[in-house]
Amino acid sequence: MSEVPAAGSAQQDNRPPQQSNQHRPQSNVEVSVVIPLYNEELSLKELADQLKNTLVRMGGRYELIFVDDGSTDNSFRVLRDLHFRNNRIKVIRFRRNYGKSAALMVGFQRAVGEFVITMDADLQDDPAEIPNLIRQIKSGYDVVSGWKKKRHDPITKTIPSKFFNFVTSLMTGVKIHDSNCGLKAYRRDVVKSVNVYGELHRYIPALAHWQGFRVGEAVVQHRARKYGKTKFGMGRFFRGFLDLLTVLFTTRYISRPLHLFGVWGIVSAFVGLCVDGYLVAEWIAGRTSLSNRPLFLVGLILVIVGIQFVSIGLLGEMITKGQHVEKEYSIREIIK
Repeated sequence: MSEVPAAGSAQQDNRPPQQSNQHRPQSNVEVSVVIPLYNEELSLKELADQLKNTLVRMGGRYELIFVDDGSTDNSFRVLRDLHFRNNRIKVIRFRRNYGKSAALMVGFQRAVGEFVITMDADLQDDPAEIPNLIRQIKSGYDVVSGWKKKRHDPITKTIPSKFFNFVTSLMTGVKIHDSNCGLKAYRRDVVKSVNVYGELHRYIPALAHWQGFRVGEAVVQHRARKYGKTKFGMGRFFRGFLDLLTVLFTTRYISRPLHLFGVWGIVSAFVGLCVDGYLVAEWIAGRTSLSNRPLFLVGLILVIVGIQFVSIGLLGEMITKGQHVEKEYSIREIIK
């Protein structure tokens, strides 16, 4: 295919030089499935069997990349046994829990398939949806996000999730219904281009959209949790909103911070000058005294805050752009 050389170049450019040859795309892998997990020992064998059945029917050119995010149960032991039975299963094990974004990022770095699928390990994502997601990609999309239109989750998760997705869609401009859905499909170019950390995994479609990739969505089946309990609490939504601000700033204003801080600084300083100018005019006319007008101090504070905002924007403009320090994740072992 004509896209393979370009994807290979993107992968090599986005990796440290010492890793570029080691993980160069292989022609015998079409689909890479990246599965982050934390304490999911009971579901792993069943998930691996379902994935194998689906991907063999699609041609059998696949790899499964399980990223054990510091599990404290027997998840890694189960994965090691699965690898011995099927060498298409690869396992990455973190020394501690870094979070889903870190697990996905490391999985993306090692994925070599033309198409990359992400899904959760709790069996709520159905592997049978993979062929449809890839068909959507082949129809012209670069990213296809799953939409769990009918969810099998308690109301304590569904209501906050709907609100969160509404705000995310409104602020990012990416019109998808379910940013939190773990089941997504990507062209290889996308996962080699985006940088995911913190809680940014749910914003990968937005990050891809702002880089010029075409984003779509497809309705997928959502299954009730079969084993264990959810690892996510309400705190993830608060962290998610903070990371949404991070995404908006780092994608829209990272190269022009003065446009963000400067605008609010000018507005604040202008309002402060107007307030103080009015009060000074009243004082000159002898109609008021500035010593007993707290509003005069408010105007001064607004002017000072405005100057500080503009100064922050100017300092941001002076900082060297394009610098990025990659976070290193301590990997305990890798099974290839």
